[in-house]
Amino acid sequence: MSERKTMTQEAVDQGTRESISDADRVASRLRQAIVAGDFAPRQRLVETDLIEMFDASRGAVRAALATLTVEGLVEKIRNRGARVRAVDLDEALEIVEVRAALESMCAARAAERVDDQGMARLRDLGEVMRRAVDSGDGEAYSQANRDLHQAVMVISGSKVAPDIVQRLRAQNVRYRIQLSMQPHRPATSLPEHLEIVEAVCAKDPERAANAMRAHLESVFAATKEYFGKRK
Repeated sequence: MSERKTMTQEAVDQGTRESISDADRVASRLRQAIVAGDFAPRQRLVETDLIEMFDASRGAVRAALATLTVEGLVEKIRNRGARVRAVDLDEALEIVEVRAALESMCAARAAERVDDQGMARLRDLGEVMRRAVDSGDGEAYSQANRDLHQAVMVISGSKVAPDIVQRLRAQNVRYRIQLSMQPHRPATSLPEHLEIVEAVCAKDPERAANAMRAHLESVFAATKEYFGKRK
């Protein structure tokens, strides 16, 4: 009898591990889709659609939605299910301020830790951004922008900040994408990003922190000006 119970418990534990793993997979992919703007703010997240989209069980989808609700990316609407959470302008501006504090810290640490491979990666991304501006390729610029910020955090070796920044960027997706689509914005932000690259590659922590902070202060001002006029 005890052996049968043990076998049953092992089967239950295995099923639980698989369910958790599936939920994490769905949460990761849905999080990435929200960050990329594939789901619009306030867009409904229909369980049956997500089950088919991610080839997952209903339990895994519900667990993933619960995880993203805690992260502030999804909100539950009574009797209507879940939807992508939208933030207002004041919250969006506060998110940029928090990002400035965290990412400037990461930039300083990146300058202390960067190696030849990291320098090459940053300079390659800077060149991609430069070419995107020259050719007017906003999509390529936006992707390289995200990659550059991510690369700085990876080089920094920070364990906590990258996850927090990712969540903040996802919550701010509507403002971030609409601002990046403004015709003048890439040309304005390119020299800011190139200064971040050069400061990190120069292994100057103070310069790197100031460059990142100046860039995000520019994002703050542009967000406030552009969206403030539309309120």
